[in-house]
Amino acid sequence: MELILGVLKESIDILMESSIYILFGFFVAGLIYIFVSTEKIVKYLGRGRIRSVIYASFLGIPIPLCSCGVLPTVVSLKKQGANNGASIAFLISTPESGVDSIAITYALFDPIMTIARPISAFIIATTAGILENISTTSSKNELPINLTQHNICKVDGCCSGDNYCSEDEHKRHHSFLEKLWAGLKYAFIDLIGDISKWLIIGIVIGGLISYLIPNDFVMKYLGGGIQSMMIMLIIGIPLYICATASTPIAAALVLKGMSPGAALVFLLTGPATNTASIPVIAKSFGKKATGIYLGTIAIMSVVLGLTLDYIYLALGIKVSALSGQVKEMFPESVQVIASLFLILLMINGLWHGYKETLMSPTVNSRHKDG
Repeated sequence: MELILGVLKESIDILMESSIYILFGFFVAGLIYIFVSTEKIVKYLGRGRIRSVIYASFLGIPIPLCSCGVLPTVVSLKKQGANNGASIAFLISTPESGVDSIAITYALFDPIMTIARPISAFIIATTAGILENISTTSSKNELPINLTQHNICKVDGCCSGDNYCSEDEHKRHHSFLEKLWAGLKYAFIDLIGDISKWLIIGIVIGGLISYLIPNDFVMKYLGGGIQSMMIMLIIGIPLYICATASTPIAAALVLKGMSPGAALVFLLTGPATNTASIPVIAKSFGKKATGIYLGTIAIMSVVLGLTLDYIYLALGIKVSALSGQVKEMFPESVQVIASLFLILLMINGLWHGYKETLMSPTVNSRHKDG
């Protein structure tokens, strides 16, 4: 019972610190979803070996999708005309970052880590994308752009791929409030439903680490240097965890003595790769592109992790001394309300996901067969 209560207390502390920023991150994600034209995104990803990669890396930074969730989007973008390098860049920068994960990083870490995370994601994604485009000589690397599938209206489907309407015409179909409501519905029902389970798991694991793992153990093996980076690399690459859920785990380890660079390696590799997505990437892009994808993430994550440790050392800043101090910006009552609201949203998201699973054709056919 003491163990359960101890882990619960630590988990609640993490939730209290991060809930306001998570909610803000989802809000911004909803705005991006509804107000940023997919048609424009695809157009920028189809031309130029370097320019398209830079666009893809930059566009992927604020979008909150996990490594498996981003796969259908990337495959669709590739079919619509995005070249291989841009697709690989988007595939890396999107799960490594996101407005929700940037917000929770600010809550649980400090401004340096908050800035380093998206910048590192951009560097890794751009490097991998350019390497892929340079190594690809086939004319198939740039395809004619077909935007049919991306003309579907995000509000109510009034403009579909078959019933095309121009962007100027479509602006008159829905009011600002209708679009805003659709964006909020996507963010606080659909998106939260997709990651609620993993976010809860991440918070609980963070609580377990905070309560169970001795500080001396973390400082000995993860306190800095190439050994720390390699350990987190080995843990992060096969692990399936989204960028938001990985943050409380990394924060808990940093507070135990892990170096910020080792934390960055985990935050970059954990969300970007996992054993489930790698075979899909190999099938969609080929073995060579998969090798560039994994190799660039592994090498650049370690290099950037070592660089971040050097920056903290040069500035004379200890990351664990700053972690969590952002919560002092808000009264405890506000944190409690935000935490309760987030819990209700996660429960609702899990319930909607459960209902969709029950209504899926596979599940229905099993019930009929039974």
